[in-house]
Amino acid sequence: MAGGLKEVRERIGSVQNTMQITSAMKMVAAAKLRRAQEAITRMRPYAEKLQAVLSNVSASLDSGEGVFSEKREAKQVLYVAITSNRGLCGGFNNNIAKEIRKEMSQTEATCHVLPLGKKANDAFKKDKSVVPVGFADDAWQIFDDLNFDRAQLVAENIMEQFESGQYDVVKIVYNRFVNAGVQVPTVESFLPLEPMVDESHSTSRADTDYIFEPSQAEIVERIIPNSLKVQLYKGLLDSHAAEHGARMTAMHQATENAGELLRDLRISYNKARQASITTEILEIVAGSEALDS
Repeated sequence: MAGGLKEVRERIGSVQNTMQITSAMKMVAAAKLRRAQEAITRMRPYAEKLQAVLSNVSASLDSGEGVFSEKREAKQVLYVAITSNRGLCGGFNNNIAKEIRKEMSQTEATCHVLPLGKKANDAFKKDKSVVPVGFADDAWQIFDDLNFDRAQLVAENIMEQFESGQYDVVKIVYNRFVNAGVQVPTVESFLPLEPMVDESHSTSRADTDYIFEPSQAEIVERIIPNSLKVQLYKGLLDSHAAEHGARMTAMHQATENAGELLRDLRISYNKARQASITTEILEIVAGSEALDS
C-alpha cells in the first residue's frame, strides 16, 4: 500500500507541475493575443476595402488588359498554407492541412503548396509532388520575424510566378480570427483577381462607376500589386492572432482538465491512505488480542 501511496503522490506532483506550465502558457498567449488582435483589427478594414475597390477596378478592364485579372484554365494551382511555427494550439494547424487536402481532392489540376509557417512545412515537405519551386527556401520561416517587408517579398514572388504562367490560380488558406475561442479555416482567392459580389443582391459590384486619377492603367500597374501584398499580410496577421487565441483556449482547457485529474487523484490518495490507516489499526487490534489470549 505504501508503494501505491507513493505512486499517487508522484502523479499528484506531476499534474501540479503541468498545471503551472499550462496556466503560464495561457497567460503568455493572452498577452500576445492582445497585441496581435490590435494589429489585425487595425489592418482588416483597410485591407478589405482596398481589395473590394481594386477587384472592381480589375473587373472593369478589357480582356487581357490586366495581367493579374487574367483568367486561365486551372492547370497549376498554388495553395499558400499559413500556419504557426509552434504547436500546443489544438487543431489550429491540422485544420489548415485538412482544408488544403480537401481542396486538392476536388480538383484535377496539379496542386502545389507554399508553406508559411513551420507546421505547414512539416505537414507537406515529405510530399514531393506538392513542393513548389521558385520560392525562397526560408519562406516558411516568415513568422520568426513577421513584418510587412517579409510579407511583400513573398507576395512579389507569387505574383511573378503567376505572371510568368507558372501557376494559373493562387489561393490563400489560413485561420481567420473571429475571437479568442473561434478561428475559422478560410480559403481565399488571391490570383486572379475576382470582382466582389454583393450577396444581398446576388450581383457583381463591378458596375460601380469610379473616377480614376491618375489613369486606370496606372492604378492597375501600381496599386493592384500593393493591394495583393496587403491581402497576404492581412492573412498572416489574421493567422497570427488566431494562433494565440487557439493556444490560449487550448491551455485553458488543459489547465481545467489537469485540475479535474488532480481532484480525482487526491480523492484516490485519501481513500488509499484511509485504507492503509484502517489496515494498520486492524493489525494492532489483532496483535493486542493475540497477546491477551
